[in-house]
Amino acid sequence: MEWTRGRLLVALPALRDSNFNRTVLLMLQHDEQGAVGVILNRPSGLDLVGNLAAWERVAAPPAEVFWGGPVAKGVAIGLGRSALVGPTDGWVPLFGDLGTVELGRRPDELAVDVRHVRVFVGYSGWGSGQLEGEIESGAWLVVDADPDDADTGAPLDLWAAVLRRQGGTTAWLARFPDDPSLN
Repeated sequence: MEWTRGRLLVALPALRDSNFNRTVLLMLQHDEQGAVGVILNRPSGLDLVGNLAAWERVAAPPAEVFWGGPVAKGVAIGLGRSALVGPTDGWVPLFGDLGTVELGRRPDELAVDVRHVRVFVGYSGWGSGQLEGEIESGAWLVVDADPDDADTGAPLDLWAAVLRRQGGTTAWLARFPDDPSLN
C-alpha cells in the first residue's frame, strides 16, 4: 500500500462511523507508525478566539475553527498557503503552496508569509496498519488533493465536489442518499 500523505481520504457510504460520515480528510502524515489527517469539511461555527484570534486576518473564509477529528480535541493544527517551497521556522510544506503552520505564535512572528490559514481543532489518527485495513475494506476512497480543497469557501459541499471530479461511476456517489432505505 502506498502512503497517503498529501492526498485526500473521502468517506464512502459504507463507512458507518458518525465521526466520519461524508467527510473529506487531508492526510498530513502516513508511514509505518500510523497516519494523521484533518477533516476539511466540518466547520464548527466557532470564531477564532483567544490565542487563535491573531490568525483571523489571514484566515480563509469562513474564518472559524474547523473540527479536524475525534483525537486530541485540545490540539490546534493550522493549514495555510505560502510561496516558500522548503520548511522554515513555523512552516512545513505539504504539497503545492499548502503546508502546516505553527499556531503557537502570531502570523507576523513566523519566518514566512502565510495566507488562507484554516485552523483545525483535533485530528483524525490511525495506528500502524489501521488505515490500510479501512481502505482495503472499502471505507475510504484515496484521491489526489488540490490545494484549494483545504481552504474552500464551500466546505459543506466538498464531499460531493471531490467525488464528482473523479468522474465515471465514482462521480455517482456524490448523489448517494443520506439514508438509502428511504429511497
